[in-house]
Amino acid sequence: MTVRWGTARARGVLATTILGSGMAMLDGSIVNVALPRIGAEFDASVAGLQWILDGYLLALAALILIAGSLGDRFGRRRVFLVGVVWFGAASLLCGLAVSTPMLVVTRVLQGVGGALLTPGSLAILQSSFAQEDRPRAIGAWSGLGGLAAAAGPLVGGLLVQAWSWRLGFLINLPVAVACVWLARRYVPESRDETAEGRLDVTGSVLGAAGLAGVTAALVEAPARGVADPLVLVAGAVGLVALAAFVVRQRRSADPLVPPRMFADRTFTASNALTFVVYAALGGVMTLLVLQLQVSLRYSPTAAGLAGLPITVVMLVLSGRSGALAQRIGPRLQLVAGPFVLAAGMLLLTRVGPGSSYLGTVLPAVLVFGLGLAAVVAPVTATVLAAAPAEHAGVASGVNNAIARAGTLLAIAVLPAVAGLSGESYADPVALTAGWRVSLVVCAGLAALGGLLALGVSNSVLKPEHVGPQGKDHGQHCLHCAVDGPPTQVGR
Repeated sequence: MTVRWGTARARGVLATTILGSGMAMLDGSIVNVALPRIGAEFDASVAGLQWILDGYLLALAALILIAGSLGDRFGRRRVFLVGVVWFGAASLLCGLAVSTPMLVVTRVLQGVGGALLTPGSLAILQSSFAQEDRPRAIGAWSGLGGLAAAAGPLVGGLLVQAWSWRLGFLINLPVAVACVWLARRYVPESRDETAEGRLDVTGSVLGAAGLAGVTAALVEAPARGVADPLVLVAGAVGLVALAAFVVRQRRSADPLVPPRMFADRTFTASNALTFVVYAALGGVMTLLVLQLQVSLRYSPTAAGLAGLPITVVMLVLSGRSGALAQRIGPRLQLVAGPFVLAAGMLLLTRVGPGSSYLGTVLPAVLVFGLGLAAVVAPVTATVLAAAPAEHAGVASGVNNAIARAGTLLAIAVLPAVAGLSGESYADPVALTAGWRVSLVVCAGLAALGGLLALGVSNSVLKPEHVGPQGKDHGQHCLHCAVDGPPTQVGR
């Protein structure tokens, strides 16, 4: 069934996809804002807080590639609905958690639901709307989804202060119920009738095992010691599984990630940029809310609002940034943007006990937001344009998974690099010292992203660009492969 713009069904489809993706987006905002309260209630260590964030990201990064294929084969609405119900049920379990280990397990379950529903929103729009109405539908989805991102920190802070961090998870239940009702009433089912080959379940398992092993070793090494048997075994298993994943992708007839896509230098460079920049973003955004609440004594609501200018700058400038990249080529923005991001991170090193918001925090987050706006839309457009047209969906999934993996590993590594362990995150002096070390490291990662962008072809967004497979690589779309402004971690 083809959906036309302006009809009741079109409004229903839009509402369904916005609620689904917005639910996951809002959840990430709330978890970040709620971390200090969660840590205090459960007497959690730094490693415990890392696992609360990384458990979700691990499941999401490992499963998001195969989740898109499941929707194509078994029905996009069906898989989306499974993801929404799963996410809602896991959110209930998160809200009922009585210990750090239980919350970590339920966050992993949430990540599975997030992986199932995240690719589905855009796929439903692409398959449901008439071709001439798709740009308007995707634009409305992106814009309203951006408003959800902007409101997220405020809503998260208010929910945490109104009762408990648990309300931040329980709020997902009525949203999930509304989303299911709308989907069953308005969203037509669709699937790829030409899909062939077998799902690469083995590759997905190897990827998940590799990320889990490496993450476990990085998170647990500071407390247990590098020579601890658990750390050694987890690290070895992770590295072997990742190596096996690469071999599997090279030899499989139906790989999750076709290796030939990386024959294009621009595709490889832009994904490498994505990895290091999103690693830097993950580290900064996770520690920012902790620093504001612990060291500057902000309330959860105030801490959430403090980063709101980043999202506002993104909403105002991202579209213009994408249009500029298409007109002049993406290289200038992809080189300069990460360096502006790095400058914003270095300005944030001035944020410590006694700092004023207007004189210290606001200028830093504004510069940070400008750098982010310069990078996000152009790098996504570049990744999609550098891939063969028939692999546009896979390219978006790869870029999404790489961004999640970068954030995942940054959260695992940065506390150890910054000297944060045990319950030191609750000490303003120790946290501020670690915060400043982390920002310098993240600024270096962002600057590395700018250097990697020198390998990007400046003609990649031109309609006549032809890649290594001989296919037209003209600009497919300018939506963000990482489904929304990346100012919240753990969505």
